[in-house]
Order: sequence, then C-alpha cells, then structure tokens
Amino acid sequence: MLRTKAVKLSVIPAMAFRVKLPAGPSITIQRADYEQPGIAAISRTSGEAIPAANVNLKMYPMEAFAEAIAKTNGLTYKRQKGIKVSKEMVKEEKKTVEEEIVIDSKDYQKIIDKYTDKTGKLSYDLINKDFIRFAKSSSVVRDMIAEKKTAAKIRDYIVANKIRNITDDDDLSDKEIKKIVELLDATYAKGIFKDLNNEIRKMLSSSKKK
Repeated sequence: MLRTKAVKLSVIPAMAFRVKLPAGPSITIQRADYEQPGIAAISRTSGEAIPAANVNLKMYPMEAFAEAIAKTNGLTYKRQKGIKVSKEMVKEEKKTVEEEIVIDSKDYQKIIDKYTDKTGKLSYDLINKDFIRFAKSSSVVRDMIAEKKTAAKIRDYIVANKIRNITDDDDLSDKEIKKIVELLDATYAKGIFKDLNNEIRKMLSSSKKK
C-alpha cells in the first residue's frame, strides 16, 4: 500500500493522507478523538470523495474530505507506516471567522482540473503563467498600476477575478476566495502565487520609472 505523508485539516481536528489502491486512489482521515477512520474513494471523473458505506459523516463531513483531497493533491506517493493521531497533532487554535468559511468542493475542483499538468499534479507554473497573462492584458490592472495601488490590492483583484471566472461563480465572496487561496497555498511551501506577486512588483517598479 502506498500513501502520501499526512496533512493537518482545518475543517475538523484530524490528519489525512492518500492511499493508492489497485482500484484507484482513496483518502483516509483520522481524528484524534474518534477511533474509526473516515475512508473515501476519489472519483476518477469528478475528483470528489465517495465515502465508504460505514463512514460516519457527522464525524467526517464531506467538507473534510474535500479539504483532504485538495491538500494532498500532487503529493508524491510513498511507503509509510500507519499513523497514530494524537490530540497534540491536531490541536486547534482559536478559530477566526475566515477559518469557519466552508467552500464548495466543486468550485475548488474546477481550479484543480484547470491547472493539473500531464503528470496529474497541480502545476505551480500553469497557475502563475495564466494569472500573469491576465494581469498584463487587464485594463483595470493597468489603471491600478497607474494609480499606484499596493501590490496586495492588485494581486487580490487579479486572483478574485480569475477564480470567479474559472469557477463560473460571480457570487463567490472575498472570504470564500481567501479560503480557496489558503488551500492552494497549502500545496506550495513558498506560496502558490509567488511568481505573480513578483511580476506585479515589476509592473509597479516599471511604472514609477516612466
């Protein structure tokens, strides 16, 4: 049995990891306060979780499976001994309002699908190239550059517009978009939009020289 390293979840106090089985990949979630793990197959078509018949969905809600799938996406499978989850491993700090936001897994999956490369991994390069392309072609971004808006505000505009466009959901709130970005950031240690941020700073610097 091959599985990824375990990742910490925010939706519930638990750790999760992917397992590669002959029938296809699956996701396993283990709470510290509940002995029975939550196990689900990962649909080959939609990428969503298909919980096993005996899974307690009160202890392991679909939102937890969606977060687990997102956070383990692209991680390399490797041999690993079984994990024993302690309360210290999943100890939760006081939650903020933003941490309580639950996003639609279908919206997040659309982003994953668009930027997954030929190897089946979420591609940092594909995301940044596409977002930078949008930044350079947007008249609104050009106006924000001319008005000397902060790099953070410009980045937020670019990311929000691209995510709403990709998900085809104009009703996504800023808090929901922030949550999506947090999940994307969890897949890349230095931040998923590092190249985009660097490009925005270059655009601002070039504007000042003119």
